[in-house]
This record gives sequence, C-alpha cells and structure tokens, in this order.
Amino acid sequence: MERNRPIRARLRAPRRPAPRDAAPMAGSIPLTRGSARARLKWAAQSGFGFDAEELERLARYFRGLGRDPSPVEIAGIAQSWSEHCSYKSSRRWLRRYFSGLARDRRVLGTGDAGVVRFEPGYAYALRIESHNHPSAVEPYGGAATGIGGILRDILAVGGKPIALADPLCFGPLETDPARLPPGVKSPSYLLHGVIAGIRDYGNRVGVPTVSGAVVFDPAFLVNPLVNVASVGFLPTRRLQRNRARRAGNRLVLAGGRTGRDGIGGVAFASRELTESSGSESRGAVQLGNPILKEPLIRACLDAFEAGYVSSVKDLGGGGLATAAGELVFAGGFGLELDLDRVPQREEGLTPWEVWISESQERMILEVRPEKVPALLELFERRDVPATVIGQVTREPRERLRWHGAIVSDIDLAFRVDPPLRNRPRRRRRRSTARTSVPADEPLAATVARLLLDPAVVSREPILRLYDHEVQGRTVVKPLQGNVAHPTHGDATILRPRPESRRGIALATAAQPWLCAADPEAGGAWVVEEAARNLFAVGARPDAFTNCLNFGPPTDPRVMDDFVRVVRGMASAARALGFVVPSGNVSFYNGGLGRAIPPTPVVLATGLVADLARATTTDLKREGDLLYLLGKTDPRLGGSLWARQRGLSGAEPPRPNPRGLARLGGALLRAGRAGLVRAVHDVSDGGVAVAAAEMAFGGATGFALDLDRIPGPDPRTAAIAEGGSRFVVEISPEDRVRWERICRGLPVARIGTVQPGRFHFRVGGDSIATLDGEDLYSRWRAGVGAP
Repeated sequence: MERNRPIRARLRAPRRPAPRDAAPMAGSIPLTRGSARARLKWAAQSGFGFDAEELERLARYFRGLGRDPSPVEIAGIAQSWSEHCSYKSSRRWLRRYFSGLARDRRVLGTGDAGVVRFEPGYAYALRIESHNHPSAVEPYGGAATGIGGILRDILAVGGKPIALADPLCFGPLETDPARLPPGVKSPSYLLHGVIAGIRDYGNRVGVPTVSGAVVFDPAFLVNPLVNVASVGFLPTRRLQRNRARRAGNRLVLAGGRTGRDGIGGVAFASRELTESSGSESRGAVQLGNPILKEPLIRACLDAFEAGYVSSVKDLGGGGLATAAGELVFAGGFGLELDLDRVPQREEGLTPWEVWISESQERMILEVRPEKVPALLELFERRDVPATVIGQVTREPRERLRWHGAIVSDIDLAFRVDPPLRNRPRRRRRRSTARTSVPADEPLAATVARLLLDPAVVSREPILRLYDHEVQGRTVVKPLQGNVAHPTHGDATILRPRPESRRGIALATAAQPWLCAADPEAGGAWVVEEAARNLFAVGARPDAFTNCLNFGPPTDPRVMDDFVRVVRGMASAARALGFVVPSGNVSFYNGGLGRAIPPTPVVLATGLVADLARATTTDLKREGDLLYLLGKTDPRLGGSLWARQRGLSGAEPPRPNPRGLARLGGALLRAGRAGLVRAVHDVSDGGVAVAAAEMAFGGATGFALDLDRIPGPDPRTAAIAEGGSRFVVEISPEDRVRWERICRGLPVARIGTVQPGRFHFRVGGDSIATLDGEDLYSRWRAGVGAP
C-alpha cells in the first residue's frame, strides 16, 4: 500500500553513543567495511533498492555504532527509505503547494486519511492510493488488496467506510497478444482480473463501489494504473489520531496473522516493471481476506467508541516496520517490540520477514495498560485476533527482540525520517499546433464514432458487478435515468445520516492527455473536471484527495512534469474552494522503455445542502429547452476527436477555474430554485456526446442548433471539449428566471428536447441526423467485463 505520510517537522533525536567494540548481532551485514562498489553489488543482490548515497549514509551511521547492521535493521530501513513510503522526492513539493490547502477550519485531520467537517458533530474521511505494480503482476489480488488497504486507511482515523471508487487505466483492449512486449499481460486479462478483485472484495466486505473511471490508452499497456479510493463517515468524537500519546502504553497487533506474502512490496513499487517482474515479484503481492476485514472494522469501531484506543495505524506498505515506526515517531517516542509474539500463520518465518511482511487485515493499536484486558476481550468476542507485542518508550529508539535476543537497536529518527532528495528537473520540449474539424467531415459519422469509442461507451457491464447500494446510503446512483434505459451520471450522492437532508457527492477525474500536452494546465483541468461533476449534481465542491501517478523521479523530465502538475492542481483547488487533506504519490510507473504520461487522479467530494434538489443527467420532458452554460474553447488538443486521429501535437485548451466557480455558483442557485431539470458536464466528445448521453437516459431525442454556440465553426462546436461547460435542461416556463440567474455569464440556448432522433442543425437546416435507439443499443453494450 502506498502511503502519503503527514508533512511534519523532522525530529532530531540525540544519538546514543555506542562503544566502538559493540558486539555484532546475529547475521550482521558487512556494510561498514569494504568498498562502495562492494556495497552497491550487495544492494543490487538484496533487492532492497538502496542507492550509492544511501549506502554511504548507512555505512557512516553504523560505523558510529561500532558494528554492522542486522538483517532486521536493514530490512526496516529499506522500507522506510523507499520512495513508496518516504516521499523523499515529492514531499518538499507537496509541502510547498498542498500544505496550505489542508490548513482550513474544515479539515479536522490529515493522518492515514483526511478528515473534513460534514455538519455539527459529524465528519467524513477520504483517501486514495495506488496498487499499480501489484495489479500488473497479479490483477485480481493486486486490486483486491488495494481495496483492503484503502478501507484500513479510513478505519485508522475512526471512520466507517461508506463508499469506494476505482479510477483505472489500461492499454487498448483490442491489443493483439502476439504484439505484447515480453512479460506483459494483455489489457483484457488485466481489466477482467482487476474488476473481479474490486468486485469480490468490496461486495464481500459490504462497502458500495459508487464512483470510478476506466481509461484506455497505449501508454498504459506495460504499466496499468489501479487507483482505489474510499470515503468514510464518523461522529467527530470518534476521530482517531495516528501518533502515539504516552510512553508506557502497550502496542497491540490486531487482525490477520503474518505470513510471507507482500514481503518487499514497497521495494517492488519503487522501481519500474521489467519483463521478469511477473515471475520474480509475485511474492510481493499481498493476499486479502475480506471475510476477516468486516469483523476487524466492527471491532475497531467498537474499541474507538469505548475509549480503549489512544492511537492507531494500519499495516500496509512496509508492514509492521512502517506502521509501528511512524506511529511512535509521530508522537516523539520510541518503541520496544517482541517480534516472536506476532501471530504467524506459517512456520519458519525469520524476524526480518515478520518485521516487513505486508500480510493484510492488520492494525496496530496504542492502548493504556489498564485498558488492555477490556480491549482484548472485545476483540475475542468479535473473533478477531489481538496480541500485545510491545510498548511505547520515552527514548526515541527502536529496540526489537526475537525470543529474547536483540535484533534491532537504532535511532528511530534515522530509520523513519530519511533526508529529502533534491531531484534535478528539466522541462520537456513540447510543440503544439492549432487544428479544427474539416468542413467536409461528415458530422453524423463523427458523432457516432465518438459515442462508440471505448472512452465513452457505457460502463454498465462493469457497474452491474459492483453492489453500489449496500448500506442503503446511495441516493443518486452511478447509473441514472429510465430504469430500462440508464445512462451515466456525473457524480453519485450518498446520504450519510438518515436524519439529515444533507448529502455527500463523489466524483472522480483523470486527464492524462492534457497533462502530457501541458502538465500545469492539465493538473488544473483535472480539478476543474472533478468540480464540474460535483456542480452538475447540485453539490458545492468541498475536498479532494489525489493520486499522482508518474514515471521514475530520477528522470529530470518526470520531476518537472510532477512539479508543474502539482502547481496547477493547487492553483485550481484554491480557485474552486477545495481543501486537500490527503493524497498519494506513485512514482516508477512504466518500464520496458515505455513511460506513462503524467496522470493525476482525483476523488472529489461536494456537499449537497438539500438532497431533494439534487440533479441528474437524464432528459426529463419533451419540449424543454437545452442551454449551454460556459464558453467554448475551440482548441482540440487532448480531445477524444484528436486522439482518434493520432493528433498528439494539437494545441490543448486552457483551464479557467475562477470562471468555472462563477458558472457553478449560478448552477447551484438555479438548482436551489428548482429550475434545473437535468444537467451534464461537457467532457469526452464535447456537446454532441453530452447531449446524446442525456437523451439516452431519458429515452428521447433532441435538436441542437450548432450555430448558436458562440465561437467555433459548427462542427468544431459539436465535438470540442475545451472550456468548462454544462448542457442544462430548463422548462420553457422557467426560461426567464434561468436567464436572469445567468446574466453576465456565457450562456446560450442551443436546442430542444424532442422525441426520437438526434438532430444537429445549422441555420435551421439539418446537417446530421442519428437514430438514437440504434446508437443506444450499441453504446449500452459497453466495454467487456468478466
């Protein structure tokens, strides 16, 4: 599990001097002697991922202790120093651009998950992370344990998980298996395995999967992206902190038993894929157990409510080493553990394997000594294993024992908080050119091709595999409109408390194509897209969590892309009123000579003041008016139309988050007044696809007057995706009130709802007509699913 550690001032613990003749520990690794070349050779063989600078730091530290490191010490240090756990390349940039977006009165916590106020006495938690590498090796297990990990993140702040989301990226499904690079699995196999893993884990643990995305592009052929997110809900009195509170408190390991699965997971995720990753790194993929997860969640929530737990952390990437170390280090303490007391499910485990195993369904709890018996009794009633394995110490050191023998004795700060890396940056050369739709291009064929593209076709075959209604909180569902004629929604809405009329809207967004063309503008555009989806259902943007998927940070061009994307996202977040209380960075995506584009993924939340005023995408009544709210940017870079034609150098549109904030404000005012019958944001395929998807849900048709769209030529106006815009359905009786609310904003009446076919007109004359029912039957077939 890839973890976004909270940004904090680094503790500088005093180093306890050691005698020069300190006795070596059993199995010591000779790093203090020999040459730098010999150390590098050992590092390559070990697979722990240390570079030359880190090896020199290790040798210098242990020379100061007068001894060589033990295998347990080296294994623990490797976890904490990995890019995956330490964020050593990204933390300074996250601090610079995002830390201010977490310092807001709405934000109650920024630990394993972000916690944001909902209403007096209640809050919600949100978090996203990636399981990209494990899913490339073993798609079912990789995706399933990604879901398990994100649920534990929510649980670790006191939240009950109430929703899941799954933004995913794969290579083209039609890829010929004979043309796959060596060691790479087919996109169809990966898609089916990932969807099945998410389905089985989420459905069995009883958490609805209500939001997500599926992206197809050749850039993700070698390295798919499997990002998973969750939202939880909690009374504020149950909020848990992820830092130890008091020396002398006991450390209790609760949940699953420890095995050899997942060993080396963070090292695997901190390097690019190779043709042998599937065979060499399969053991780095964890094994999930959703049947144990459900009682573990219940037991932890009961313990939180009873006041038994002082602090808590989940065991994910780096296993017990990372979780226990970060928990006590964040509080300014140290720890003593007896590793042989860790419950094990197989014989022959060595202490270093126990220390870094990433076996699933485990939490570490800090408990006051007098409360330990009651806590253990509670977990026994729930049939969930729980064992005291150590305690919090005042001295900030790590002391580990194995059957009484010391196997680690080092400064905790040295292990848990490595120095940040100042990676070099170099801007990529990018050239762009303005393009437009040819005047002789047949519009009907163009629109049909857009609607039937894998990027647009219905996700119903996948959505029907997920239980998106378990727990009974889903008010606005992922599929909207006529029950027998459903279409896509822009966002889903949950009702966390049946006593309240307020709701939480969830939306996901990803835009790798615009980020590849212009990282800073693309980063802002992803945030705009998420905000549009929230505005479209009647929600005010409130918070987002982000998963930043990039190539290796050792590539100066990747680091420059990363910084620009983060800067663009932060700028848009401020303009739109988002707080950013949590997130995740996933570097080293790619391999075999192929790089992924910069791919920030967002799970955004919005607040719905009155669920009765929520809006959906499906057209409601024939004769209603269709308006376009927002200004069209005719630049086609990154658009689906350009991607279908391989126009990678087309000039991308420019973001305008402040303008979107004004449009969204008008839309919310109109929604509160009851004027908005349906609304859909304009995304892939432009206005033509947005209107068609609205008509699909209403089992009806429309007529659009393309020459009423200000700016571009009619054909470009139909398919351009630039400029944050909405297609809005308004009753003729409400036209005057609607136009009054939109005064001063770019808004145009562009058509009407009418039965049957889809008509596109210029000057009142039809230039394209499509059979809506025929298109719908093909569109609804969707992408393949298991």
